[in-house]
Parts: sequence; structure tokens; C-alpha cells
Amino acid sequence: MAFISVSEELSSKGATEVQNKFITKYLPVLDDRAVKVYIFALYMGGSGINYTAEDFAKRLNLSDGELLSCLEYLEEFELISILSRSPLEIRILDAENIYGTPKKLKPEKYAAFASAVQSVITGRMISTNEFMEYYYLLEEYSFEQNALIMIISYCVNLKGNDIKLAYIKKVAKNFAAEGCTTAKKVEEKLASYTSSTPSLFKIFSEAGIKGRPDMDDNALYEKWSGQMGFSDDAIICAAKHFKAKSAQRIDAALSELYKNKKFDPKEIEDYCRERNSLYACAGEIANALGVYMQNAAPYVDNYVSAWRDRGFEPSTLVLIAEYCFLQGKKSFEGMDGYINGLYDEGVITEDAVRAKIEKRAAEDKFIKGVLKRCGLERKIIENDRQSLKRWREWGFDDDMIFAAADSAQGKNNPIAYMNAVLSSWKNEGVRTTADIASPATSGGESSRAVIESHYYDLRAAAKARAEKQLARAMKDEEYARIRKRLNSLNISLAFAEVDDENKAAQISAEISELEKRSDQRLAAMGLTRADLEPKYKCSLCNDTGYDSHGRQCECLKKFIKSNKL
Repeated sequence: MAFISVSEELSSKGATEVQNKFITKYLPVLDDRAVKVYIFALYMGGSGINYTAEDFAKRLNLSDGELLSCLEYLEEFELISILSRSPLEIRILDAENIYGTPKKLKPEKYAAFASAVQSVITGRMISTNEFMEYYYLLEEYSFEQNALIMIISYCVNLKGNDIKLAYIKKVAKNFAAEGCTTAKKVEEKLASYTSSTPSLFKIFSEAGIKGRPDMDDNALYEKWSGQMGFSDDAIICAAKHFKAKSAQRIDAALSELYKNKKFDPKEIEDYCRERNSLYACAGEIANALGVYMQNAAPYVDNYVSAWRDRGFEPSTLVLIAEYCFLQGKKSFEGMDGYINGLYDEGVITEDAVRAKIEKRAAEDKFIKGVLKRCGLERKIIENDRQSLKRWREWGFDDDMIFAAADSAQGKNNPIAYMNAVLSSWKNEGVRTTADIASPATSGGESSRAVIESHYYDLRAAAKARAEKQLARAMKDEEYARIRKRLNSLNISLAFAEVDDENKAAQISAEISELEKRSDQRLAAMGLTRADLEPKYKCSLCNDTGYDSHGRQCECLKKFIKSNKL
């Protein structure tokens, strides 16, 4: 059993977090009173309690002098920083190192070192706190004093006399991470950096990057020229074509080129020309679609690049985008669906696409005329186009279609009525207007066709609405997983009910729980289970025209009467 555990009641309440670093490194060596002060300070800082220094001391049964003594003691270990003594103000610092014993630094030990550092950084007086940071580096990372002075000198030569302490610490820790803590190793490291400096200066100059290259830049250069295998000319070429104005941007450009196996300046130039063409094309498409692109890269990667690989030229894509905008497909995703259709039909060249669009425009104009003769003034929908396609496949010319439209005028569902009439004519062999002996609705065969078409369309519409809602629900990943699992369980249940009653009960319980979760996911999307089932216009016959006893439904009687069938 664990030596220490926490009750549920306690774990649900507030707590003060103490770093593991403090426990492993500082707790064994700190004075007891200092530990009390440190932990209580952590508690105050985390809870937002606004005690004064007097309140603080009183709570711990300390005098004001004893409190200040403890705080100064903690500051020696760099656990806190005393920001002000009147009024007393402190800041709790990060306990930096998890291993080893903390050392109380003695500045007098480093007098010569301090004098040398001040002679290197001549632009300002170095504060006591900054010197303490340098002493800390010497102690914790085992730097030789001359090694750290060489690093500080390098930083000053690189950044100037306004060099910040944070930068020096960062560089020193990087050296330590590579095991460079002696003067000899630091000298070797700086010598290797110096050997690559001319190349970096040339790259920075050609790319228009301001400032001098530093150690981080040198590390990147070693990666480019060593691991990746780019020549200086290739790096410069990439920087120019990608308009990279920093070493980090050059690194991103070279990573892209490395991924695409482009190393030679000529290869890079060709790749960038094509890349720039794709980005320019994406911009023109976005303008045509009315889409705002904050970052073109995803559009290029997911759409434009794939379209170009399929053989669509930039001018063709812009033409398609303009057409999609007029058709209400005002997105790359909507345009992608249309392009997929064109590609499946083999319509790729600009002439072929233009001919396709012109044919579509002519068909829409004809459909508009059909709708008008039917007595409809609405917009064209996709179902109208599918109907026209079917009528033409049946072999009817424009005159016959117009004749059917004239006969449908005034009907409740003119397009469905036209379907029935043309279907009847097709079966009866009526191919020309001269063959139309009487109104299409006067015969029994035609009447039955009209009725069947009407109820077929009603059922199809109800099923289409349900399928649309289901498709919407299935876009939710969690609901899709639940539904897939339910389908599998329902099959398992059918077998279990025959072979194993206990297993059947378990499966039924799981199904019940999943159905609850399914309903919750649907509710989150504003749907119910009923929305996924067809909602028929007539609940008595479910849009069949006949009730459960095979008798004509009231809706059918009304339809016959209203359409004079």
C-alpha cells in the first residue's frame, strides 16, 4: 500500500502545486523555516489571497525580520527573487534543475571572471543579478571560465554591446548540450561555425536577409548542406524563388524541395515556376468564385494541384469557376464536384468545357420554356434536367415535350404529369404531334400512368428527404460509428435469439444504450430518429394511393377528381 494517499474529499478540493524539482533537489538541504515560507508563498500566489508581509509573517509565527531573513535565504538558492523591500514584494521562480545539490554561490569566488565579462560587454554595466546568472551557468553546467567568456565574446561580436542576457544563456546552454564546456571544445565549435560563415553571409546577402547569421542559423546551414545535400547555389535559388527573408523560411522552403526531390537549381527553378503558377491560378479561381483566401496553400494542395494533374489548364479552371459561381457553387469544394463530373465524361480541354457549358445553357433555356408552358415560374432544379435527359432518351423531340407541357398546364404537379404523359406515349408508340389523337389524359392507360407517376414521385421525394438527412447525420463521426455498431449488433441479435438467450439479452441491452447515444448525437445536430425515415404526404396510405385493405385512399380520390382522370 502506498505510503501517502489522498482521500476523494481532498482530491476534489483546491491544492497547491509544488514542483518535483523542489522536492528532489531543494527540500533535503533547505532550512525548515525557509521551506514553510516557500510553500506558504506558493499557496498565496496560486490562491489569489492578498496578504501583506505582516499578515504573512503572523500566519507562520515569524517576526518581520525572520521572514525577510528566510526570503533572502531562498533568494540565494534562486527559488525566489526579492523585487522590493519597501513595500516587500517577491516573485517565485522556477526551480531549474531536478538533479544535484543546490549551491549558494559566492560572488567573491568569481571576481576575475566578473572583471573579464565586464571588459567584453562594454556597452553597459552588468547588474548583480546578471552576474549571478553567469555564475549559475559555471556551476550547473561545469563550464570552464575561459570557455564561458569565449561564448559571451562570440555573442557580443554577433549581436553587439546591447546583447541580452537571455540570448547568451540560450547559446551557452546549446554549447553545454553538445558537451562543449571546455575552452578547447568551445574554440573548436566556434572554428567550425566560422568555416561556414562565408557561405551564410553570401546566402543572407543574396536572399536580402538583414542581420548577421548566428549559431541557430549555422545549425540550419549544416542541416541544409549536410543532411539534405543542397549546394549553396541551390539554397540561394530556393531563397529567391520562395521569397524567404529568414533562415527559418529558407528551412521551410528547402524542406518542401527535399520532400519533392528537387536539388539542382534548374529543378528548383522549374518547380517554383509551376508552384507559382498554381498559386496564381488559385487566386484567379478564388476571385471568380468570390472566395476569400487567407492562406492559398490548402487550396493549392487539396484542389488546384489535383485539377492541373488531371489536365485542366488554368484558363479552363477559371472558366469553370465563373460558371460554378453563376450556378451557386461558390466554393472550391462545390467546384471540385463539378470538375469530377467533367473528368468522368472526358471533358477536359477549354473548348470541350465551353461546349459543355453552352449546351447546358441551351438546355436550361429550353427547360425554362417547358416550365413556362406548364404554368411554372420557378427556378430550374437538377430534377428538371434529369427529366429532360430521360425524355430525350425516350426519343421525344422538342415539339413532343412542349405538347406534353401544354397538357400538364394547371395540374397540381406538372412535371410528374408530363412524366406520365410521355411514358404513356412511349408505350403507345406516339412519336409525333400528328399521332396525338386525343388529350393524353382521356384514356384509362394514360390515367393509370399519371396516377402511378404521381405516387412514385411522392414516395421518391419522401425517401430523398430522409436520405439527405441521413447523409447529414453520417458526416458526424461519432454518430456514424454508433450506427455502424448498431447495424452489426442487429445482425448478431438475430442469430443470438435462436442460439443463446443470455447473449441475446446482453446484445439487446447494448443496442438500447447505443440507441440512446444515437438519439443524443442526432439531437445535437437538430435531428430526431424520425427525420431519418421517409415522411409521406399521406399517412393513411404512405403515398401508395391504397389503404391497408386495398381500397382507394381519400388522397387518391381527390387526385383523380382534381385532375379529371
